[in-house]
Amino acid sequence: MSTAEAPEPGVRSKSNSPRQIPVVGVVTEDEDAQGALKPMDLNRVIKLLQETDKDDLEEKQLKAVKILVQYYQNGFPLRDLAQIFKILNLCAGKIGQQPHFIESAYSILKLCGLPFLKKKVSDEITYAEDTANSIALLGDLMKVPSSELRIQICKCIVDFYHAEPPKKHITGYQQASSSYKIQMAEVGGLAKTMVQSLALLDNQLVEKLWVLKALQHLSTSEANCTLMMQAQAASSICAHLNDPDPSGQLLFRSSEILWNLLEKSSKEEIIQQLSNLECLLALKEIFKNLFMRGFRHYDRQLRNDILVITTIIAQNPEAPMIECGFTRDLILFATFNEVKSQNPLVKGLKLSNSYEDFELKKLLFNIIVILCKDLPTVQLLIDGKVVLALFTYVKKPEKHKIIEWSAAQYEELQLHAIATLSSVAPLLIEEYMLCQGNARILAFLEWCESEDSFFSHGNSFHGTGGRGNKFAHMRYTLRLLRAMVYLQDETVNNDLCEKGTIQQLIGIFKNTISKSNDKEEAIVLEIQSDILLILSGLCEHNIPRKEIFGTEGVDVILHVLKTDPKKFQSGLGYIVLLFSTLDSIWCCILGCYPSEDYFLEKEGIFLLLDLLALNQKKFCNLILGIMVEFCDNPKTTVHVNSWRGKKDQTAASLLIKLWRKEEKELGVKRDKHGKIIDTKKPLFTSFQEEQNIMPLPADCPTVAVMDVAENIRAKIYAVLGKLDFENLPGLSAEDFVTLCIIHRYLDFKIQATHKQRDLANKSWENFLARTSNAKTLKKAKRLQEKAIESSRYNERPPNAIFHQTEIKGLNTTVPSGRVVTLESTPARLVGGPLADTDIALKKLPIRGGALQRVKTVKIVDEPKKNVLT
Repeated sequence: MSTAEAPEPGVRSKSNSPRQIPVVGVVTEDEDAQGALKPMDLNRVIKLLQETDKDDLEEKQLKAVKILVQYYQNGFPLRDLAQIFKILNLCAGKIGQQPHFIESAYSILKLCGLPFLKKKVSDEITYAEDTANSIALLGDLMKVPSSELRIQICKCIVDFYHAEPPKKHITGYQQASSSYKIQMAEVGGLAKTMVQSLALLDNQLVEKLWVLKALQHLSTSEANCTLMMQAQAASSICAHLNDPDPSGQLLFRSSEILWNLLEKSSKEEIIQQLSNLECLLALKEIFKNLFMRGFRHYDRQLRNDILVITTIIAQNPEAPMIECGFTRDLILFATFNEVKSQNPLVKGLKLSNSYEDFELKKLLFNIIVILCKDLPTVQLLIDGKVVLALFTYVKKPEKHKIIEWSAAQYEELQLHAIATLSSVAPLLIEEYMLCQGNARILAFLEWCESEDSFFSHGNSFHGTGGRGNKFAHMRYTLRLLRAMVYLQDETVNNDLCEKGTIQQLIGIFKNTISKSNDKEEAIVLEIQSDILLILSGLCEHNIPRKEIFGTEGVDVILHVLKTDPKKFQSGLGYIVLLFSTLDSIWCCILGCYPSEDYFLEKEGIFLLLDLLALNQKKFCNLILGIMVEFCDNPKTTVHVNSWRGKKDQTAASLLIKLWRKEEKELGVKRDKHGKIIDTKKPLFTSFQEEQNIMPLPADCPTVAVMDVAENIRAKIYAVLGKLDFENLPGLSAEDFVTLCIIHRYLDFKIQATHKQRDLANKSWENFLARTSNAKTLKKAKRLQEKAIESSRYNERPPNAIFHQTEIKGLNTTVPSGRVVTLESTPARLVGGPLADTDIALKKLPIRGGALQRVKTVKIVDEPKKNVLT
């Protein structure tokens, strides 16, 4: 019985006998005249309850408590709370031997449901500790073996959240704030002791339901949820979900508490508490019962809630979902509509098109995606024919004789099933091929592109951007196809190419260009990006497929490269499309000479340089890598040298400008004219200098070597090297200074690599002492430093002249009157004492941009000719 249902406390009325002495006197402003709440001698009551050796003591004690209850019938003042709860505790302690004290304790607890009273505004702060300790005592009183008392404690806690004000106002006092009790309950840790009390109530269903009701209210705050988590509330409650309960309240309240715990405390800790066999078995049985026998709207809602909780638990790979048999049952329930099963669990079962059943179907698809991340689940997915079940949705929507779902519902399930296949099918390639997955996907894409009269609703998460068209269907089908192509499984990819996938995708891309409008721009860009990524996956390392891609595919790429640069800042997906396009140049054009020539003829290099001139760091590296590869085509040089940007800028000037910008960002030391400052560290970045010195094995790349992969300098060097560093048009005096540094990049990089190995091994001398070619290396080191020093004087327009000197197998460059032209990486990296550097360079993950070796170094005996080195 709640406080609202309690009878009105006895107060003297006009009809009372004049001889009756009022318990609550007239309330006045004068505290001394205030009969109702004039300070009561509570210490005398406490002392009386503590006595044990007098006759008729029990009667006196009960009478004293009765007077106290009558005295405080409108609520307890905060100042008296500590003593009142001490009296309550004394009464509770006597119940075992003196059952009459149950009524006394019950009466005090009933008054605890009323708002506490304060005389001063500061009372809430002054008596906060007493209040918190007093409320905490309620949880300890749950140990008293009295059903009546336990239920009243729970009612009292519930009244914290739904308390009614007292009928009578007492002058000079006001109620404590409505949230004060709730706050003090949090401070006192009441929620934790209430969770612990559940262990005492195994067979008392009514009491357990009241405790769960109290915990349901307490779990609405984060502080209480944290306390409950510490008391292992999740596992304690979940393990008993399947306990007998005709009322159904146990399951409802327990699931509500679990929800609150997951939302308002550490989700990871709650999942850990629920990831045990006992909890999962309980959830499994509850879900099965509700799935098979729950026909009420309420049952279906509860069934879905249990499934969501299970989905959250399934995210933990350590949860024994397979061991308890839950995974197998969930797969069965997810597919029984699409794949007929003789399992008695689903025999005769049908899902309606109600909202709850529709949500259930989507939740089952969702949990399959979660479960398939655990590899042991794969065999269960095969046994359950999950791929076949999901592929039943990859087809043109048809009007069924028996309508299971509405058109909008079917569309949403169709999109959800295709999205689920993107996670499941890559794990089950054999099943995918047995279901003729490629043929189904391509046929469905053909329908997506057709002029069918179908109009999608586009009213779901998966249908976003696809209202009134089939773009949403196309988007998810292409995602599925991309997932399969990226497996690089030759069986799958050969089958796709034999079915004409490359031509079909190029055709779809062209159609999206003509059909798109501003409302669908974002989804169309995603479709186009995925098409290019799929084509890249199919054509990479396969010349015949690149030939199939052909000029028609090149035209598609050129169309994207001509995009207005302003659109790259729109946030709609143009940047993603550009990256996909650059990737397709790598995979679909480079290496196929007819496609390369057609790309050059259509001024593709000009478009790449236009993009490079935008100076967008995010795609500079990739463009330069493409440029390196294209420069292997002898026709490219003319195109590169013919390009002109803004203010008649040339490609060489652009590349040198990018070099300077990169070095500035990396913190490389240069003077105001761009010349080398530190001859011992001509290429070192501020990042490299900050690195701690660590010993490295001989075959491990140093920071100096790895630096090649992390910035664009190596690619700029490679492009200019393939342009021969000569006759480069449009260079300023500053450009020539920078060009001299770029020309010596590889020499400087070798010197930097050995310098770092020297530091890593603590001293150059120790390193040399362990090297068989010590004298040669010492001489090489001195000549390298002289070469760098000399380059500082030669960093000027084109009079830098160098001589090639041979030192017992080592080649290096020193100032002289003879001319030398470096074709590419010097032959000294092929073998000898510096071979380990070459090994490290070969391992660099630079796609298309890694430096390549040549056979020799060409020496030209023309001492009077001016050559830029």
